[in-house]
Amino acid sequence: MIITDKQLTRFQQDYDANPNNRVVENAIANVGLQEASLDSSLNRRHPFTFSHTTTKGEITNQKSSGRCWMFSALNTARVDTMTKLNLETFEFSQTYTLFWDKLEKSNYFLESILETVEEATDSRIIMHLLTAPVQDGGQWDMFAGILSKYGAVPKSIMPETFHSSNTMGLNRVLTSKLRENAYTLRTAYRDGKSMEELRELKEAMLSHLYSILVKSLGPVPTTFTFEYTDKDEKFHRISDITPVDFFKEYVGWNLEDKVSLINAPTTSKPFGRAYTVKFLGTVKELYPIRYINVDLDTMKRAAIESIKNNEPVWFGCDVGKQSTRTTGILDAKAYQYELTLNQDITLTKGQRLDYGESLLTHAMVFTGVNLDNDGNPLTWQVENSWGDQVGQKGIFSMSDDWFDEYNYQIMVDKKYLSPTVLEALKKDIIELEPWDPMGALALAK
Repeated sequence: MIITDKQLTRFQQDYDANPNNRVVENAIANVGLQEASLDSSLNRRHPFTFSHTTTKGEITNQKSSGRCWMFSALNTARVDTMTKLNLETFEFSQTYTLFWDKLEKSNYFLESILETVEEATDSRIIMHLLTAPVQDGGQWDMFAGILSKYGAVPKSIMPETFHSSNTMGLNRVLTSKLRENAYTLRTAYRDGKSMEELRELKEAMLSHLYSILVKSLGPVPTTFTFEYTDKDEKFHRISDITPVDFFKEYVGWNLEDKVSLINAPTTSKPFGRAYTVKFLGTVKELYPIRYINVDLDTMKRAAIESIKNNEPVWFGCDVGKQSTRTTGILDAKAYQYELTLNQDITLTKGQRLDYGESLLTHAMVFTGVNLDNDGNPLTWQVENSWGDQVGQKGIFSMSDDWFDEYNYQIMVDKKYLSPTVLEALKKDIIELEPWDPMGALALAK
């Protein structure tokens, strides 16, 4: 059925019948839909005061890159380093971890191509793999693999380069080469090459990709010396240490104790079970990504206990929904579309996931929470990695109802989880399809 002239006339009559529509029309024309709908009481609801906060360093800036998941993970880890080294602030090199992430993702992609070499080129899985072989984004478990295999180094040891801060051009080149590599491997297979011969081809491909990364991001250190002055103005030198040993000694995490929780209230994902996503990962030989789907109360209580113990919490959310970038406020009622557009958007969290309306897009760090007299959260303090020109010098405030609607994942130590929750990791892990919304990667800039 087509849209008729009669219908259009009625639509216009319906619009004209409400005089408020003209007022809203003028406001939107002048300041835009979001500004016209912004709740003027928003700032009063977010005084940026919090009853419990953790130690944190200076605000970081991922610049024109999708490294938010790296920045937030390293900003979480640096609190332990600051304590161990008696530092006022500290920053890890995100260039170092970016280098290894790009190389490991390239290997993971090429291995996935070899695993699916018999699939038709236009099959859904091949089309999915070719979409973005080596984008910037990631999730906590993918970064845990990088830390486990390669450790971490101070920012001064491997500082920013043009392409670590501006990844688009580098990603274009790497993506083009990887798609070409995929074509070469699949063609060689059809021409009768053995899997051993294909892997020899793959090794040469990785060698070339490695050279691109060195040219773009700089050489990666195998050992280094770190010199610093602590809060008491005392000079220190840590000599000839490997990145893996630096992470082990000056962060000291047992990465196996770090657990990802998700809140995905959909009928296809029962709470109390652990999930993974097919063909999603970074370091091929390590354990696959895995997370436990839990209710909101379980997720919040774990985050609160971690914050109370001075341990910041990595989390992944849909940052573009109901948020104000300039003032740094995340509030489920930030925009009153029901007043400007006469209808609000009423999908539930589970429905938004099922219908592609929302998914994880950005990772940040919980560094505080404001609890009421009964211990229930009112607002959450958030450390972002977009520099100090947004929010209150880089700090955001999140309402608890925004947490309910748009926060999807946190990482906490397993000591903050009950044996009942951890029992999920002992059961068979449920595999989700590669295009499941929980396979979305944090990469917002």
